[in-house]
Amino acid sequence: MALHLYDTATRSVREFHPARSGTASMYVCGATVQGIPHIGHVRGALNYDVLRRWLVHSGLDVLMVRNVTDIDDKILTKAAAADRPWWEWAATHERAFESAYESLGCLPPSIAPRATGHVTQMVELMQRLIDGGHAYASGGDVYFSVKAFDGYGDLSGQKLDEVQQGESLGEGKRDPRDFTLWKSAKPGEPSWPTPWGSGRPGWHLECSAMATAYLGAEFDIHGGGVDLVFPHHENERAQSNAAGDPFARFWLHNAWVTMSGEKMSKSLGNTVSIPEMIKNYRAPELRYYLVQPHYRSTIEYSDGALTEAAQGYRRIEQFLRRTAGIAGEVRIGEVPAGFAAALDDDLATPQAFAVLHNTVRDGNAALDAADNSKALEIAASVRAMTDVLGLDPLSARWSEAGGNETPTRQALSDLVEGLLTERQQARAEKDFARADAARDRLQQAGIVVEDTPNGPQWTVKDV
Repeated sequence: MALHLYDTATRSVREFHPARSGTASMYVCGATVQGIPHIGHVRGALNYDVLRRWLVHSGLDVLMVRNVTDIDDKILTKAAAADRPWWEWAATHERAFESAYESLGCLPPSIAPRATGHVTQMVELMQRLIDGGHAYASGGDVYFSVKAFDGYGDLSGQKLDEVQQGESLGEGKRDPRDFTLWKSAKPGEPSWPTPWGSGRPGWHLECSAMATAYLGAEFDIHGGGVDLVFPHHENERAQSNAAGDPFARFWLHNAWVTMSGEKMSKSLGNTVSIPEMIKNYRAPELRYYLVQPHYRSTIEYSDGALTEAAQGYRRIEQFLRRTAGIAGEVRIGEVPAGFAAALDDDLATPQAFAVLHNTVRDGNAALDAADNSKALEIAASVRAMTDVLGLDPLSARWSEAGGNETPTRQALSDLVEGLLTERQQARAEKDFARADAARDRLQQAGIVVEDTPNGPQWTVKDV
């Protein structure tokens, strides 16, 4: 089965074929760097990271652009309130976002362009739109004429008579449905010169200019959160198509992370920041939590669900370390057909994780039966699957040497895994006295062991 993806524009799952043979091109709407990132911000980045890894696994070279919106009303407002330069405020929070992406195992994009570095391309795009009768300048502002583009509303399903851009009605705006491409300069705000007067770019214009600058007039995938479908992506598509660019062949949208049914956002005060989360959970456990659900399904945040996800990751981790301790080095093998079929079906990660955990269960059964060669073969398959998901516990990224566990936790893990391996080997050899001795040492160390279908799971006894 070839890769199929749900395209918002056609409201259908379509077979994916790259525009250029051997290369997949992706543009992902990145952060507006106004504050500290939370798990709602990084969910999309993780979803598209898994897609990128699957495309690479499938043999494609991937060009991925993830932009940075470093000029915006909110950035200016928050920087002014903090009495800090706008550019310093943006740069500080850009670094925070990059740190969050990196800490959760996102591969770096091919390039992460900043809006402020692409004003030239924005001016060129506006000129093309004005020349074609799709935009007009008025009083230093530049607007896109919605009525001049026949396909407006097709992406989001908006009816033209019901369109509301969510922006103020400028003095020179001919139609309230028109949206702003360029904002005229205001006292004390940053500005750049254009043929229509100094000012700064509108949000929608930025992404069209940056996407085509690096990926060309037509590229494969445009990704972002579902909240961007309208007006942001609708307006991107309209201005790019109106200028004559085919633009994105697929539009992908990931769902929200919610708390109490509301979208997680700073304005609602219901955010959970990445730095705070990593104080309580290891980074791969948080990544597991955010990539296991289907990218188009909403995640309702709860501590219980995150704890359950952490336990799921640990079952995989313990199996691989147990196998390595008993049978030797575990290399990366091939992904099972069921796992590949799941990801080819619109990146169906819940089904992919089901295959992964069933395979782990089979691997633990092989270890219990002392079939070490079979266990190694299964473990290699598990490593292949977790590698695609960015979760391989034995990788340099997430191994104890390269992860974010404390030295105490590393020492405890080494002790427990060694004793569990000793107990399992003794049981397989029917040396029950030695197995009981290993169990007693675990109990003395305050370790509670539960035998499950996925192998022994351990926790530290509360004192």
